[in-house]
Amino acid sequence: MNDTDNEQDDLEFTRRTYYDLINKGQESLDEMMNLASALEHPRAFEVVATLIKNTSDVNDKLMDLHKKKKDLAKLDKPSENSTTNNLFVGSTTDLQRMLHDMNHVDDSKIHVVEDNDNVIEFKKDDDTPTT
Repeated sequence: MNDTDNEQDDLEFTRRTYYDLINKGQESLDEMMNLASALEHPRAFEVVATLIKNTSDVNDKLMDLHKKKKDLAKLDKPSENSTTNNLFVGSTTDLQRMLHDMNHVDDSKIHVVEDNDNVIEFKKDDDTPTT
């Protein structure tokens, strides 16, 4: 059994537990509301308010669980357009030529590459460097 299966089992168990707690909280709330109405005692109504708050908190936790599940799914799924290791081996002149060929710029802009103290210029129509 791998970590993904454990995470799915844990998420499902937590989800079932939250559902059970919500159902029991609602049942208890209904009974306590009837009792509080019959007794008309302030403490009984205080208990009803606490039950409402606790049931609401469990509902919020259930929604947070769904968000966490989506976040875990994003972490497990590698992105389709990611580049992990890019390495260019060559001089700055080689890099500039490669970029120049990839872009196919149609205007007459001059591309300048500074390599230490040398300045190399490339023109669109002429691939030979001028120094």
